[in-house]
Order: sequence, then structure tokens, then C-alpha cells
Amino acid sequence: MDIRSIKGVGSKTAELFEKINIRSTDDLIKYYPRNYDCYSEPVLIENLDRQKVVAVKCIISATPRLISANNKTIVNVIAKDEHNSPLKLVWFNMPFLKNKFKIGMSFIFRGRINYKGCDIQMEQPEIFTLAQYEIKQSEMQPVYALTKGLTNNMVIKSMHFLLDNMDYEQDYLPDIIRADYNLVSSKEALNNIHFPKKMDEMYAARKRLAFDEFIKFIYIMNHFKEDNRTIPNEYVINEDDRINALIKKLPFRLTDAQIKVWNEVKSDMAGTKVMNRLIQGDVGSGKTIIAALALISVALNGYQGALMAPTEVLAKQHYEYFVNLIEQYDLPVKISLLTGSMTKKEKNREYDRIEMGISHIIIGTHALIQGNVTYDNLALAITDEQHRFGVNQREALAEKGLSPHIMVMSATPIPRTLAIILYGDLDISVIDTLPANRLPIKNCVVDTTYRENAYRFIDKEISLGHQIYVICPMVEESDNFEAENVIEYSEKLKKSLKKNTKIEYLHGKMKPALKNDIMERFAAGKINVLVSTTVIEVGINVPNATVMLVEDAQRFGLAGLHQLRGRVGRGDAQSYCIFVNTSKDAKNNERLNILNKSNDGFFIASEDMKLRGPGDFFGIRQSGDMGFNVADVYTDAEELKKAADVMKAITGNKYVLSEEEHILFEIEMNKQLEKAMNHINL
Repeated sequence: MDIRSIKGVGSKTAELFEKINIRSTDDLIKYYPRNYDCYSEPVLIENLDRQKVVAVKCIISATPRLISANNKTIVNVIAKDEHNSPLKLVWFNMPFLKNKFKIGMSFIFRGRINYKGCDIQMEQPEIFTLAQYEIKQSEMQPVYALTKGLTNNMVIKSMHFLLDNMDYEQDYLPDIIRADYNLVSSKEALNNIHFPKKMDEMYAARKRLAFDEFIKFIYIMNHFKEDNRTIPNEYVINEDDRINALIKKLPFRLTDAQIKVWNEVKSDMAGTKVMNRLIQGDVGSGKTIIAALALISVALNGYQGALMAPTEVLAKQHYEYFVNLIEQYDLPVKISLLTGSMTKKEKNREYDRIEMGISHIIIGTHALIQGNVTYDNLALAITDEQHRFGVNQREALAEKGLSPHIMVMSATPIPRTLAIILYGDLDISVIDTLPANRLPIKNCVVDTTYRENAYRFIDKEISLGHQIYVICPMVEESDNFEAENVIEYSEKLKKSLKKNTKIEYLHGKMKPALKNDIMERFAAGKINVLVSTTVIEVGINVPNATVMLVEDAQRFGLAGLHQLRGRVGRGDAQSYCIFVNTSKDAKNNERLNILNKSNDGFFIASEDMKLRGPGDFFGIRQSGDMGFNVADVYTDAEELKKAADVMKAITGNKYVLSEEEHILFEIEMNKQLEKAMNHINL
């Protein structure tokens, strides 16, 4: 139903909801909280964490002071905890509080702390008596991602109305399966993901919703796999002596892992069935040369191949790499580049070249799958960084040809057991060794006291002609959490680094043209330091970048940090990664030190799974965009395996289900398949 069917949601509120892509009641019910406001046990002042909302039990130790300044009234209160540690409490424009506090009275104050010189200060904290706070400890308030004008209370009110008035469908998952796998009902899951009374309820709800996302994803994957198994190979790619000559002339030797994978690709493309293969390899393992060999082989056999990259900058870099390779080895292959920012005239010229078969290799972004592109004889479709596209875009690219071979390249370090489930429609090849000429990245995990040393080291690397990445988890300062942010951090660096250092910032909210311009200037060496969010995780290759400094590193998942780290170490010079842990939590140091010890993405991913738990629901997600709202392939690895087991059991008739149970399950699965197919056909 339309979002305006909810009581209290008129046209203006509906417009606000639309800004966060909520147009229907179905969109709203799946708009899960990004966090919960939980009233945890009070902590001692010496153990306060500046990145969290904390509660402190204190006794008022001095008479409150009322100050007037800059048209504001300020109430200052000094309180002490049971260890006699002082805390300065400040409220603005609330003069009546002066009479609320008397020396010797006990309260619990809740808020965020900051440091003003030697003082530990809490501004505008909530105030509770001990009895009031005890009641609050039994509550969990959902916190939703918002847009300007849309309040958290507005979303909560709408969500309550929807849940109270929903006509719940019968659960598609049979009772016997829910019992075997300890899963709550879908009704209970929806209610308790939005309004849990305690953490255990939220965990159980999240577990069920993650399971649902996985099993539906697996069903879609299995559908494509069944389709692909029966597709005959219309484009038999025979081995060409010029490819073997090219491999021998390369300025580097292929690793044993690369040779093994290349042989698998060759065998597939020359076989009786269409190739559907995932090339999985750590950052820098040499996947691109495998793609190049495959595309050139297709071109030499008289067909076309396309490579779709996640960003324009990476597409252009791939294009330049291919052009140089083909010119250097004098190969009779023509290449086209197709991106969204090209003019209509430029696009039309390339469309004609592609349709007439003049271009053999076509490299681009999403522009490759738009309606105006008609291929002459597309025999191979490659997607780079699969987790940025998802199955829908991959299939859309395949639809442009008559059952072309499919290759997917991914640097996401997912353990093989999980990759087999997630990429159920693909055969999997793994490049598990790095080229011999790659110097291992040197890593260090430091606290905030190391920053000045880090800045001096950055100055030194810039003086040697190298470039630097600085990664922050946020775009701007937020009321919800104090983390380094790209805009303010850029200003801080301008004051800390040597004059004339060229510093730019980059984040996902920028317009695409501006993002591309900044990334291209950085790639061209015109920017010394790029301060960025994780938007640079994929999409840029700068061999001259030798240092990455990650602020608030404990906020990221390890697999995500490893992906980021892959932006350096791409050239001949020694590269470094500095992880700044701004938290006092010992567990964060334990996690980050895994990165300190290893550059192996597969090892890191498996270790991350062991250390992360359901509480990391609140952390930064690291699975990439695979179409999951809740599920995370690392945190929820067990649920992913269970979903695969259930799908196998149901399709293999290991459960004795009634006809009605079978029908309900099939209806729900086919709904998801229909959505996926509609998305592809768009």
C-alpha cells in the first residue's frame, strides 16, 4: 500500500519518506533501525568512551553556577563518581536546572563526553534519579537513518501504526523448520526488530530476517544455476597461438595460481556449455591480466567481449591498460570505452562501432547495460568487483548477448565455503598467491598519541614524490557520534602538514562528476593527500600511493579495512598502512592486530568471523551491496550455511511438508525471483 495509507502521513511527510526511498508500507516495514538507544549500566568516569553515549552515577560536589555569555545562559555543575573522579556537567539555556541540584544529591547523567583542557565534560546530558534510570534500563528505542525534516519520532509513530494494523500473512517457513533451526516467526521478527524489549529479542529477530534474506538469495542463485547448466556454448573460443606468445612476452611471469585459473577459463570457453565462473582473488593478486587474456582471446576468435567496472575512473584505467597492452604487442583488436559522463555524440559514435562489430572489446560502467547499446556478437561478459553490482546487473549484461560466457571478478575475501553458497550459480576459481614482485604492506596499529608522528611520516613520503590516502568513517560531524570526518579532517591536515601540500576530500554524497574529477586528478598525481570515506574502496588504481592512514579504524570491519588497504602497495615502492584506534576497548586492539599480523584477506575474513558477533549489527557493514538489508556474510555466516542446508533439504524432499506448506514456500520464493527478473528487465 502507498505510504500515505498510514495515519498521520500526508503528502509532505510522504515526500520526506521518499527521500530515503520509502514509498510503500512494504518499504517502511523493511526500513530496519540502524541502531538502538539502550540504557546500559552506569560506568566509572575513568572508563568513559568518548565515542559512545554513556551513563555515570554521580554525587553533586559543588554548588551549581549560572553564567550568561553570548546571549546564552549556561549552568555548570561539578559532580564526582564513587572513585572521587570529577565530571563537569554543562547545560545551555536551561537556567531552571540551577535550583535542581544540591550538594550531596545523587543522579545518573547520560550523554557523550568530551575533553576541555584537563576537564572531562558532558554537555546537555539527560538527568535521571536512580529509580527512573532503573526503569529506563528495560527499554530499547529504535534509531533510524533520517533525512532533513524527517524525525525519528515520526518514523517510530508510523512504524507503530503499521505494525499494529498489519494483516500478517501466514509464515512461509514451516513450523518444523523453524523449530529445527530455532527461528522465530516472521511476525515476531518484524515486531522485535523495530521494537525489542531486550537485546535477546532483537538478536532473535535479526537472526530470522538474515536467514530470510539468505534463503531467498540462494533460491534466486539456484534458479540461474539451473538455467545456466543447460545453455549450450554458442561461442566456442579456440586457443590462439598469439595468446601464448603474449603470455611469454609479458614483463612478468604469471604465478602458478594465475596459470591454473587461466587454464580453467580456457577450458570453459572451449567447452560444450557456457562459462559461468567467479575469479576470486585478494587485492593485487592479478585478476585483471586473466580478464585481459580472456577478452583478447574472444576478440581474436572474431567475437566481442565486455568488461563492466564499478566506477568511471576504474573503467578508464582498465581502458588505458588494455589499449597499451594491445598496442605494445601489436594485436589486431579494437577497443571502445562507454561511460555515463560521455556526451551524446561520443556515446552514439561508440554505439555504432559496437553494433557494427568494429569494436571487439568494450569497457565501461553501467552504461554497458543501458537500452541504447546493441552488441554485434557479445561472447563474453565480465563484471569487475561483483559485490558492487549484484546478480541483477550481471544478468542484465548477459541479456545483451545470445548466452555469452560470464566471468565475475571479486576481491572480496569471502571464505570458499561461503562463496560456494553465495555464488551458487557460478563455478569458482581462486587466485591465492600474490605476484612475486609485490612488496608486503607494512602495518601498524596505533592510538591517537601517534598522530603527530604519522603526520611527519606523511610529509616525508610526499617529499619523496609519493601520495597518501586518509580514510574517515563519516562525511560530516554527527550528533550521533564523534568520529573523524572528511571535511573537518581535511582542514586539520592543512594546518598539520607542510604548506603547499595539495589536499582534497572525497565522499559518496558528492555529485558523480565531481567525484570522478577528484579521483582522476589524484590518479594523475595532481593531489598529494586524498581524505576519503570508503568510497575509494573500489574504483581507483594509483601505484604511486604508498601510505594509508585510517582514522577510527575500530569502527570498520576487518574485511572492509583489508579492502581499503589494497589501495596502496600497487607500485614498486614500500607501502604502509596506519590504523588509528581511537577507542580504549581492548577487544578493538585484538581485532585490529589481526591486520597488523597478516596481509592475507582470506585469513582475515575467517578470523573476523570468529571475533564478530550479533552485537556488531551496529557496526559498519562489510559485505558490500549484495542486496541484503540486514544480513552480513561475516557476522551471519552460520545463518548463511543454515539457509543453504534448508534449501537443499526442501528441494530434496527431506522434510515431509503438507501441500499447503509447499505452496506457501514456493509462492514466497517466486515473489523474490519475480522481483529479481523485473529488476533485470528494467
